[in-house]
Amino acid sequence: MLFALLVPDPGSARAAARDRLADGIAIVLAITYGSIMLVLGDATTPGALLPWQADLAVGLACAAALLLRRRHPLGVAVAVLPFGAVSIMATGAITMALFTAAIRFRPPLLLLLGAVNVGTGGLYYLLHAQPAYDIWVDFVMRSVVTAAALGWGLFMQAYRRLTESLRAQAVRLQAEARLTERARIAREMHDVLAHRMSLISLHAGALEVRGTVSADELSVAAGAIRTSAHEALEELRAVVGVPSGRPEPPQPGLADMADLVASVRAAGMAIDYANAVPPDGPPVVLGRTAYRIVQEGLTNARKHGSGPAASVRLAGSAGRGLHITIINPLSGTREAPVSDTGLGLVGIGERVALAGGEVHYGAARGEFRLEASLPWPA
Repeated sequence: MLFALLVPDPGSARAAARDRLADGIAIVLAITYGSIMLVLGDATTPGALLPWQADLAVGLACAAALLLRRRHPLGVAVAVLPFGAVSIMATGAITMALFTAAIRFRPPLLLLLGAVNVGTGGLYYLLHAQPAYDIWVDFVMRSVVTAAALGWGLFMQAYRRLTESLRAQAVRLQAEARLTERARIAREMHDVLAHRMSLISLHAGALEVRGTVSADELSVAAGAIRTSAHEALEELRAVVGVPSGRPEPPQPGLADMADLVASVRAAGMAIDYANAVPPDGPPVVLGRTAYRIVQEGLTNARKHGSGPAASVRLAGSAGRGLHITIINPLSGTREAPVSDTGLGLVGIGERVALAGGEVHYGAARGEFRLEASLPWPA
């Protein structure tokens, strides 16, 4: 509760009420401390500069000035400091004003204010005809109280800066998390749509090239197009999210690689597939990364290769890493395959980089070769 009052949350809906409560506590503390000093000091002695009633009135007026300490912390401190030379009751308000200034300002200015407050103790001693205590007592008391007020205020200043930096860091991390999630969704959507649309395009292109097809062939092609579109929608739902209350479906991994190759083969693309990875397989995240790399590699091969053919090789084991090789033929006039949206090979590179691996690709001797190496801890 104390730190909630001293270290406010600027975004809190109850900030105004908290400020009023904190001001009320500051005024009560100022009056309480001043009243104690009024009784223990020499304000009631015959040699006092002011009658205790006037001293009390001055202290209450200084305490009321604390209502302005938020908007004018330095002005309030400068205004009440001189009253420390004539009123012992005002020392409570002066202490709270110094504490407030210490929260806002730098040490050099605070040292000056503290020195002025201690110096008024000497004036208070000289202005009284019969001081109840020696002058060193005033100096020691004011020095201790001033050091405590300024030290506590500087601590609160540092604590507020720390909390503000932590809040800013939390906001920044949340924003980065949102951007990361959006980038992940964008990559997943690109992979899903590019792959499924390439299959639909392959079926539709076959119908267009052949010209006349039988009713059975048309039915098979239409069914394949419908299935690919349906699977694309289902995968998009899995990427974007599912309604609350339903478990999120598992993302594809290395175990689903054979199904991926089968679907591409069913679309009319010749795939030479070999998987030398142990049956237990790599970790889930690594398997998902490998699946997306192969999926995007086959999509690029279909879109940019000279023919609907490619070879896929998977090899590796725990401690040796996972190695993926995708090769597809290129005609002499074709350049290295780059996805139309710019997220094809770039997306593969990002995935491999996030996994801590390496990727190399390029065209040579009439074929395009993509090789990715992913770490697989032992």
